Amino acid sequence: MACISARRYSASVERGLLARDLLTDIMIRTSSASDARMGGAVMPAMSNSGSGNQGIAATMPVVVVAEYLGASEEQLTRALMLSHLTAIYIHSQLPTLSALCAATTASMGAAAGIAWLIEGRYETVAMAISSMIGDVSGMICDGASNSCAMKVSTSVSAAYKAVLMALDNSCVTGNEGIVTDDVDRSIANLCALACHSMQQTDTQIIEIMAKKASITVSEHG
Repeated sequence: MACISARRYSASVERGLLARDLLTDIMIRTSSASDARMGGAVMPAMSNSGSGNQGIAATMPVVVVAEYLGASEEQLTRALMLSHLTAIYIHSQLPTLSALCAATTASMGAAAGIAWLIEGRYETVAMAISSMIGDVSGMICDGASNSCAMKVSTSVSAAYKAVLMALDNSCVTGNEGIVTDDVDRSIANLCALACHSMQQTDTQIIEIMAKKASITVSEHG
């Protein structure tokens, strides 16, 4: 069933259970695009690293924030370039096939773009990325499905929260987990997990999905 997350978020806003604010708009508009893509909508989507969902995650949050701020076309273009190039930089260090959900790394690009739009400081961008690595780095990829829209929504909301922390000069520090005081080293640590430790995770995910498929075939055979 398509439109899992976007419709539910909109319905929650109408029921008064979710505020209609900038964060909610980011979640709704980004997950709507992902919902449409995973549901088979015949519409073009900006891609990143060969993935439509990654392109959506790197693009839509930046666009929503730019519209909210009344940013110029040049500012939006620069922010989108930073977002996509950051996402590509991180993704280039990942293996071809990985158990790591790349919506998270694409959203790190979005965090960079949003942070630049609001404040324009490298330090803010670096802190936002570091907080995201400390937050959503364990999300797995278990194949293309409608639930990808939920993962995109989770990732972009984490991006915005990380930016808010960075604007307050706060972030996950080098004393915590795989995060270090240098953002490049933190990115390298994240990608090392995907390249080495998560290879067995990838194998296990494939085994689980294959087992599900065989059970389904036997039940309907």
